[in-house]
Amino acid sequence: MALDRRTVIGILTGVAVAASATVYMRSGADADKANAQASVTPVQMSEPTVDPDELMEPGPLEEMVLGDPAAKVTIVEYMSLTCPHCASFHKNTYPLLKEKYIDTGKAKFVLREFPLDQVAWVGFMLTRCIDKSKFFPIIDVLMDRQHVWAASQDPGTELFNIFKQAGMTREEFDACRTNEELAKNVLTVKERGEREFNVQSTPTFFVNGHLVSGSQSLEEFDTLIEPML
Repeated sequence: MALDRRTVIGILTGVAVAASATVYMRSGADADKANAQASVTPVQMSEPTVDPDELMEPGPLEEMVLGDPAAKVTIVEYMSLTCPHCASFHKNTYPLLKEKYIDTGKAKFVLREFPLDQVAWVGFMLTRCIDKSKFFPIIDVLMDRQHVWAASQDPGTELFNIFKQAGMTREEFDACRTNEELAKNVLTVKERGEREFNVQSTPTFFVNGHLVSGSQSLEEFDTLIEPML
């Protein structure tokens, strides 16, 4: 299933998130194919793949940043909430990366939306409707429980149960997932990643502008980050 602006109509006309489960299951093969393309690409020092200044130009949504804003290294991740490779990275490598580089002030981490299907799209919208301080914790929960909510026959209920724990009411949940401006802005972030930075699969990382594809290990990130410090 192609994720384009026509899909916004389904969200804005009040299509239940539960209905998106069918879309997710039908598009699973396509999503898996896109994720498979995110096979590990060896990291190496060279000229940045993209201009770091252009990469960090403001978009339609506030940047979600974890770590010291003045850190020497900036790690940008384009991810999809329903991407198994993204879940693998956030469960296995991200905690180590955070402990070694982000928590120590050596790097800052920026997460950007790149939904591969309608369920991920709505999920990203919901992350933007909670208190900013809860953004990264809720991402951790969504990644940890991806196998439960993303493949559920009723992802709407599963998502609401997760976001309810972050203080979201049913009314806020329904208003958020039908927010026209927010839906377009999430899509704009994805389209800009495709158009300007050649993001084609998830997860895709940029480390000070150097492209890194796939769910890499900490050691592979070390190879790129350490010389930058």
